[in-house]
Amino acid sequence: MNNDTTFDADVAIIGYGPTGLSAALCLGRYGIKTIAFEREAAIYPRARAVTVSDSTMRCFQSLGLDQDLAKVMDETVALRWVTYGGHEITHLTFPPSPLGEHPRSYAIYQPKMEEVLREAMGRCAGVVDVRFGAEVVDVEQDAEGVTVVSRDLRTGKENRVRARYALACDGGSSKVRERLGVAMLGETVEKQWVVIDARVKRWWPNRHILTFWSDKERPVVDIALALGNHRWEFPLEAHESEKDFATAEQLWPLLNSLGVTDEMIEIHQHAFYKHHVRHAERWRVGRVFLLGDAAHLMPPWAGQGMQSGIRDAFNIAWKLREVVKGRLPDSLLDAYEAERAPTVAMMTAIAVQMGRIIKQQLTDAEMAALAPPPDAPPEEPPLLRPPFLEGGWVRGSVAPDSAVGKTIPQPRVADSSGRLCLLDELLGDGFTLIGDGLDPRELLSASDKAAWDVLGARYARVLGANDRGVDRDDIIDLNGVLQQWMRGFGVRVVALRPDRFVAASDVFGLAVPAPEIKAGAARAAFATLPPAA
Repeated sequence: MNNDTTFDADVAIIGYGPTGLSAALCLGRYGIKTIAFEREAAIYPRARAVTVSDSTMRCFQSLGLDQDLAKVMDETVALRWVTYGGHEITHLTFPPSPLGEHPRSYAIYQPKMEEVLREAMGRCAGVVDVRFGAEVVDVEQDAEGVTVVSRDLRTGKENRVRARYALACDGGSSKVRERLGVAMLGETVEKQWVVIDARVKRWWPNRHILTFWSDKERPVVDIALALGNHRWEFPLEAHESEKDFATAEQLWPLLNSLGVTDEMIEIHQHAFYKHHVRHAERWRVGRVFLLGDAAHLMPPWAGQGMQSGIRDAFNIAWKLREVVKGRLPDSLLDAYEAERAPTVAMMTAIAVQMGRIIKQQLTDAEMAALAPPPDAPPEEPPLLRPPFLEGGWVRGSVAPDSAVGKTIPQPRVADSSGRLCLLDELLGDGFTLIGDGLDPRELLSASDKAAWDVLGARYARVLGANDRGVDRDDIIDLNGVLQQWMRGFGVRVVALRPDRFVAASDVFGLAVPAPEIKAGAARAAFATLPPAA
């Protein structure tokens, strides 16, 4: 039925949670024929993730979904760490975002967010085939492609699908990862937590501020979710077990300890979980890639678990497009792990550190560092910094003072016709070379331009608001944000990837980059992580 030269799809996606769904939406937009497999037709009812950041919303903006998603989300204005005695250990108020017009952070209700994303799959009709009730039982591969064997859970019939590549988005207990023989490294903290989700009946003071009740014995997460939902997370003590909190009646004493009563909320559901600091030793095996929880698991403190999986999907999707279309070599896909593993490791380290604050495990010196001197210059916390790359498909230094590997800001701009919009609306979903007041082609050699032309790159000038735009690719930088950003790094031209990272600049040369391959990138990136709190 299938052979090495006949493919049912370019990409097979195994698992249709937020990571697999995001990958399907990206590939569908790119016109990459895709088949997705998912056991359950219904959206998982538990609200596991709690937040979405400005950088994740910029990803969804590229699919035209950010406004629809924002309608079912609520802005999170601040975080705070407070003791039961009322002492505020530290706080974080979110400043405006440089990545667009969305807030730095949204509170979400995950089932509703997934509903919006699934509804958007209608735009991918004829390109993406989603097969519900299909359990993947085997994955075979050779030099040319991947064969996914699935079983129809209703009829028991097995089906074989041939694809060029496969994405394993099947969660922390990934069966695909097991079949590939990829080890999961790291640790699981044995302490168990109970998560209580509730519907809000009435407002209470500062409900909208994400509060970490910091205590050595019973630290608690107290967080508003979107659409009138709220969540608390309590650790179980050594003498407690799941049977001690099997019913809503047994949960109320925990909530009452925080002053929460049945006049304020109605308990909706609850579940138990443990914290993980784990990662797959490698994220690519032949033509199969691990994404999301199948590749990495982190504690929930930074709200980056689900979002890291979504960013995995956006990262690999444009690479698959270029490889499937024949514009870049298969080796480009090796840059996926090299780019994503260091970022995920950094977010995991931040999550572990935030957990140490809530559990009051910091030393006196570390506690003092949380409150910098009043005259200290403001410094953006690592959690809020725009994403950056430490290697991968880039050319030149990725040092702090280099534009290469950085995310370009997204101000409101205009085109030469006078239309006002956000920058990404002008950039589209391909490659763009941008020059500060000059046509980037002026600095390109004939061979470099030919290579960028193969990738369908556009060439744009950034002009000031007082300049006259004449070319259709001119970008009018209304408030000087782009020019200031480029000049701050001392660059005249930057080459942008589809995901808005700078791939090259005139400082290090504007040739199309070659992938920077790091063997064991995941293991190396996670090697220096602190122990899980």
